[in-house]
Amino acid sequence: MNKDLTTGNVTKTMLIFAGPMIAGNLLQQFYNIADTLIVGKFLGAEAMAAVGTAYTLMSFLTSILIGLCMGSGSVFSFYYGKKDILKMQDCIRAAFFMIGGITIVVNVLSFLLTDQILRLLRIPKELMAMMRLYVLIIFAGIFFVFLYNYFSYFLRALGNSVIPLYFLGGTSLLNVALDLLFVLGFGWGIGGAAAATVISQAISGVGIGIYAWVKEPWLRDALTPGKWKKRLLAENNSHVSTKESIKEIARFSFAASIQQSVMNFGILVVQGLVNSFGVAVMAAFTAAVKIDSFAYMPAQEFGNAFSLFVSQNFGAGKEDRVKKGVKHALGISMIFCLFISVVVFGFAKYLMLLFVSPSETEIINIGVGYLRVEGAFYCGIGILFLLYAFYRGINRPEMSLILTVISLGTRVLLAYVLSPVPAIGVMGIWWAIPIGWFLADMTGIIYMAVRVRKTVFAPVVTPPDR
Repeated sequence: MNKDLTTGNVTKTMLIFAGPMIAGNLLQQFYNIADTLIVGKFLGAEAMAAVGTAYTLMSFLTSILIGLCMGSGSVFSFYYGKKDILKMQDCIRAAFFMIGGITIVVNVLSFLLTDQILRLLRIPKELMAMMRLYVLIIFAGIFFVFLYNYFSYFLRALGNSVIPLYFLGGTSLLNVALDLLFVLGFGWGIGGAAAATVISQAISGVGIGIYAWVKEPWLRDALTPGKWKKRLLAENNSHVSTKESIKEIARFSFAASIQQSVMNFGILVVQGLVNSFGVAVMAAFTAAVKIDSFAYMPAQEFGNAFSLFVSQNFGAGKEDRVKKGVKHALGISMIFCLFISVVVFGFAKYLMLLFVSPSETEIINIGVGYLRVEGAFYCGIGILFLLYAFYRGINRPEMSLILTVISLGTRVLLAYVLSPVPAIGVMGIWWAIPIGWFLADMTGIIYMAVRVRKTVFAPVVTPPDR
């Protein structure tokens, strides 16, 4: 199922490759929404607020690992496009053991610092016990998050976006079934919802790892020490330096990880501000963010697919194909974002009613306010996802990080400046988000026009014959 992204019609290639990635994450978001629906409808607004805050916390922790895997995937894709399989295998080894080690450290620290983390989040006293139980169970699944994302980004780097879809989709549906069984059938409450998530994460992580090990001999050779040493001795490996591979993986992985974690840390900081407005705002924010994430997720996942498209073609030296890909990707993303903006803005109230009882008018009104502000500006985040992807793909991951800092820094700063103003209140938190998107977009576009065009894609001038 591996696909060469350096040949064929540009638009068709990107859409076929991105389709399974989008479908898989739609199913993942469907699970997240179903989880919130089950908890909100059957355990109440307080349980939904606790799960929402825990989701934000876990998104931050797992974003560290997802970013590391995403960055390493860009490196794998680059060398796959370059047809330098030996170098790709050296990077596979370096990435697996480096990211695996970091995962263990994150997992241990998350258990040790649980109480301190919850205090920093300013959790209301009435939610503290419920929240602590939920996150302690959820933390048990962190290593499985690493396994799934490492192997899925490895397979995607080879052009295989279908298998990760099967595992993500299958376990998302399993998660919903276990939620219903544990919460409604066994009456385990919020702990049952957490246990359902961890079991599903374990199956997806271990399952996709077994598949990749069985089906991809390059992976087996790279991760089996004896085989790897024999292959290095058997082939001309003068260009392969494990030390250089570690440096390259670290550069890309840490840039992507910092980008992802800064993004989610900013959201976590905003979550603390949201929590200070009370349970009603927390519950509204929980439901609205689920809808928001579901709405723009296809644009985000299309950006991730576009990044691997750019990496393969950039590695193959096909700059013209990269340029064409930029234009086509922008058109595809804008059409989708305009459509989804109309849907979310126009149906905000009905979308909130999926999560909240009609009698909870305060929560519904707060959520509608959030969705109408964000929903009007999805084109802004669509462009931002493409900019992140483009800069990772052309070996400039640091620029993606800079854009994230601009976007999230603006969001956090404005949220804390505007929300205390009585006439603005919580709406200041909502408006800070699209303003951050706009500033980051302008920075990325100007840098592309001024700097990238003159360096990365500068035309090669052949000196005249003498």
